[in-house]
Amino acid sequence: MFSGIIAAVGRIDRIQRTKGGLRLSVAAGELGLRDVAVGDSITVNGACLTVVKRGKRSFSVDVSRETLRCTAGLDGEGEVNLEKALRLSDRLDGHLVLGHVDGVGKVSKVKRAGGNVLLGVRAPKSLARYIARKGSIAVDGVSLTVNAVRGAAFEVNLIPHTLAVTTLKNLRAGDRVNLEIDPLARYAERLLRR
Repeated sequence: MFSGIIAAVGRIDRIQRTKGGLRLSVAAGELGLRDVAVGDSITVNGACLTVVKRGKRSFSVDVSRETLRCTAGLDGEGEVNLEKALRLSDRLDGHLVLGHVDGVGKVSKVKRAGGNVLLGVRAPKSLARYIARKGSIAVDGVSLTVNAVRGAAFEVNLIPHTLAVTTLKNLRAGDRVNLEIDPLARYAERLLRR
């Protein structure tokens, strides 16, 4: 379980092909690794991955073909958002994030608005019913509040702090992003079906 509050921007700096997919070596940036052990979970751009090797300033994770199929940004070198799993005693400043990417969206708009940025994203149609104005969504692992929804398209406001401490500052129209809907919406739908 995660909060969507990014702890550090790291960098995928080495990729090895494996029988099951890829092994990524991630430079952890400012993410402290002293309390991280092999077997722990870290989200990398919103995808919950298991640490298979840990160094002082880096860690490695295996990414299956299935995860590669349903995510974006895990198959090449570059900056990534990182967050360690929550402990029961941690504050929950964002929203409950599982690290299970529900789909890949496409950035449709990046518009400056003072010091903020309005980010428009087109989600897969299958996710549209779960996205609500003033609801929560995770974009590349970052907990955000939805400002507007039109069909499968939604808009979020990125404040200067979010831009400074995440990779979202690098997004351009046409980029692909990992999306996770609020898990409460998923459970509410399931209950209402009955």
